[in-house]
Amino acid sequence: MNPEPEYTVILANGAFPRRKSLLALLHGASHIVCCDGAAASLLRHGLPPDLVVGDLDSLSPALRKKLGRRVIRVTEQETNDLSKAFRACMERSWRTLVILGAGGKREDHLLGNASLLPQFAAAGADVRMETDCGTFLPVLKSSAFRRPVGTKVSVFSFHPDMPVTSTGLAYPLVSLRLPFWWSGTLNVTDAPEFSLAFDGRAPLLLYFPR
Repeated sequence: MNPEPEYTVILANGAFPRRKSLLALLHGASHIVCCDGAAASLLRHGLPPDLVVGDLDSLSPALRKKLGRRVIRVTEQETNDLSKAFRACMERSWRTLVILGAGGKREDHLLGNASLLPQFAAAGADVRMETDCGTFLPVLKSSAFRRPVGTKVSVFSFHPDMPVTSTGLAYPLVSLRLPFWWSGTLNVTDAPEFSLAFDGRAPLLLYFPR
């Protein structure tokens, strides 16, 4: 997904992005929605949030007061702050989303946040997650992707028995099931376009390391 002229950044409360390209995404966003305490990091970098969403357990009372009506407290604990921020975006029809700051501090948060991407896509969002190390992209149905030859890619399946077939990859998947997280990792493109075909009973998650 390439960002449209208007896109929204959801900034999670992980490691603040360092790469220039990610900082450019942050500065070019039409809206910035912070997950709870990420608002403090954003303000330290000279940018104001449009919204701050979460249970507010990591947002100081002083900052909460300063941000006023931009703060949305969601007390339920059945979903995490990223999910709460996502729902706030969808309620405002902000559907082109780039998620930043979702990794870097705790790997369990990174895994949990990445696993939400197919759910967000199924809800109607054009979404990807960017870290300083790479890009996570959800795939809900058989699709083709244009990438330069030699692009590294890993494929993760959310169903251990779903066969996946590829074209344009150096290590072809031929009705291959991906029962383990490592099963579809460390591949590389050998054509300017690669495709993934699967029956859609469950999503795929792609990771493109930088």
